[in-house]
Amino acid sequence: MTNSNTNGILQAVKEVPQKIITYLSGAVSRIFAPRDDDFPETGVQPFEGEPSEKKHY
Repeated sequence: MTNSNTNGILQAVKEVPQKIITYLSGAVSRIFAPRDDDFPETGVQPFEGEPSEKKHY
């Protein structure tokens, strides 16, 4: 009975660091990957409002 329990603990000790490394390497690869944004290039937008009458100094 204790042999199967020990094997389960050893298996968990072996798998947990592998899962942590896989998780962190996935995050790092996503951070440093090329951009995959599909936003349109908008350029400079003109101001279409009224300037404020209040002066903030």
